[in-house]
Amino acid sequence: MAYIQIDKNNYIYNLNQLAIKAGSKDKIAVVLKDNAYGHGLEIMAKIASEFGISNAVVIDNREANAIKRYFKNILILNDTTTLNSHFSYTISSIERLKSCNPKSKIELKIDTGMHRNGIMPDELGKAIDIIKRRKINLVGVMTHYARADELDSGYYYQKKIFDEIRAYFNHTGFKGVRFHSHNSSALIRCNSFDEDIARVGIASYGYNCLPDIFGEFNLKPVMSVWANRVSTRRLKKGQRVGYGGDFIAPRDMIVSTYDIGYGDGLPRGDSQNPYTLPNELKIIGRVSMDFITLESTKERVCIISDAKLTAKYFNTISYEITTSLKEAIKRIVV
Repeated sequence: MAYIQIDKNNYIYNLNQLAIKAGSKDKIAVVLKDNAYGHGLEIMAKIASEFGISNAVVIDNREANAIKRYFKNILILNDTTTLNSHFSYTISSIERLKSCNPKSKIELKIDTGMHRNGIMPDELGKAIDIIKRRKINLVGVMTHYARADELDSGYYYQKKIFDEIRAYFNHTGFKGVRFHSHNSSALIRCNSFDEDIARVGIASYGYNCLPDIFGEFNLKPVMSVWANRVSTRRLKKGQRVGYGGDFIAPRDMIVSTYDIGYGDGLPRGDSQNPYTLPNELKIIGRVSMDFITLESTKERVCIISDAKLTAKYFNTISYEITTSLKEAIKRIVV
């Protein structure tokens, strides 16, 4: 069966680079949502914990419960609040502030310009009134950047608003509240990180999404995807391969079928412009649900070694390549 190889040393290297940038391991919160961006939730949680990371971010209670033994605090981005000393919950609207469990650990999200989730800055007074009246256990205030990976003023515009909100909160009597706005790109590009934590996702898995003009920040891909040979056959010149017979053998050749396809999360792509593997082999014909064909007799082949390069071919982003890989694929740590 096809499998995903996780390079533990590369993950630790990336976490160390990010911890240096942030100032310490304690200021890093690893984003492990959506099966750790396809890398394997519990696998990556265990490695991060062994490295000394104590904060994590996930999407829901299911993910949080799966890894709660590894972290001091887990921020849950979108789920019903529960009482758990290890969990804190993102609250992004006045309505949810009114209905959340006031004893749960709450982190208030402010919309500083992304306009996806969060309380608008002009609602802040109303939000604070609700927090005080309901005696809500507020432990954090956060925002998210829309354009931290682009060369424009968007990052600075949002950061300025968040800094003003941070100053405002510091004069309202709240104690022990942590402030965080930086994602991977924001952390890498900033010159002086001064918040309580940075929420690092894609960078921890080895991908720097900033344009080259921001300078070098070397990271190493953690994931590689491999497939195994299922069968081999000889083709005569003119014989066709796969659905629709899109590929016509230009000569006598030996081809093999390998056990990965779009059912595993490999994009189907365009058979007239075939995807080229890291070893320069090209997929022959259409990608099937469970199989691809290559001009090769190797027992195993690497399908993806750098999701950023694969994403460029499929006109998408590394996030989509890695998160599309099915959980059922075996992950092996090396």
